[in-house]
Amino acid sequence: MPKPPANDPVPPGATDETPAGTRSSLRYVLPAFRWLGLAVLWIVLLGMMAWATLAIYYTDLSSSSPRAIWAGLFVAVAIAVVIFARRRLRYAFGALLLMFVLVVIWFFSRTPSNDRDWALDVAKLPWAATHGSRVVVHNVRNFTYRSESDYTPVWEDRTYDLDKVESADLILVYWGSKSIAHVIVSFGFSDGQYLSISIETRKEKFESYSTVQGFFRQYELYYVFADERDVLRLRTDFRHEDVYLYHSRVTPAQARESLVSYLDTANALRAKPQWYNALTTNCATSVLPHVRADGKAGQWSTDVLMSGHVGRQAYRNGHLDDSVPFEELEAKSHINAAALAAGDSPDFSQKIRVGLPDPMHASKTTTSPSSTH
Repeated sequence: MPKPPANDPVPPGATDETPAGTRSSLRYVLPAFRWLGLAVLWIVLLGMMAWATLAIYYTDLSSSSPRAIWAGLFVAVAIAVVIFARRRLRYAFGALLLMFVLVVIWFFSRTPSNDRDWALDVAKLPWAATHGSRVVVHNVRNFTYRSESDYTPVWEDRTYDLDKVESADLILVYWGSKSIAHVIVSFGFSDGQYLSISIETRKEKFESYSTVQGFFRQYELYYVFADERDVLRLRTDFRHEDVYLYHSRVTPAQARESLVSYLDTANALRAKPQWYNALTTNCATSVLPHVRADGKAGQWSTDVLMSGHVGRQAYRNGHLDDSVPFEELEAKSHINAAALAAGDSPDFSQKIRVGLPDPMHASKTTTSPSSTH
């Protein structure tokens, strides 16, 4: 076959033997793929630069350094690199990648601490001392609230018998979107005691919670061990959030294993603090290791990341009462009215549970939950 004429050069990826029609297609397809690859690379680099800028701005709010100036300077340097190295893209890509790596190194060099000027509601770390089946939990929070910000701080040392653990209830708190909820686990004992555990951010006095800041090593991870009148009334009576309490199907032995796991983690955090992360180490994802400790974890689901769906996921996995459809169970598990009526009563925990569906005493339906949703 004769060689193609000079005005019909062989495109990259073709040979003299490539048919003319294929050569023509390659002439347009290959540049398109090249530009597509460059576009994807620029999008990735833009995302990296955006993350690095936010990291510089949000990561250390306690610092007196001018964070906004540093973040602005980072953006200005990145733009300058693109402008002056636009004709040599590999140099621009290399320079931007180096800038990103330097921010990442700085970001991961920051270490959490237990020694800061903490807000009053997270001022003391809970920890536990175990003697056989008897465990003394130090710094159990039992505040008396007059409003969300006006309260009398009370920290107590409480003694529990692990042999008397009866139940582990799942509590979900909603303040807006039904896709996002705060997760609390509450353990019940045969002597009438309840111990609630809420995984939260440990904020300093000048801080307030921000989801964006929660991605950037701004808060330490904190386990609240509390009386139910504290963590639940705070949300029903003063924050006016929607609270749902679900009895679970875990056995006393499984509940005990979960509680011991929580206690071990609280002691570990006292010895070595960790960062809170709004995506990977939050009130929902941090519950998973403790739930799995009971041997009844079920399947992992993206519902864990969308914490508002944790209740439905637990229902699908057989943890909750499935004698009724989930929507009916959810409606019956709403405890705001009961909590408001119980007020600061000593038997608050018993009153908010009156009439709640109990899977340990309900007959299981013949239709599986997953087949009805």
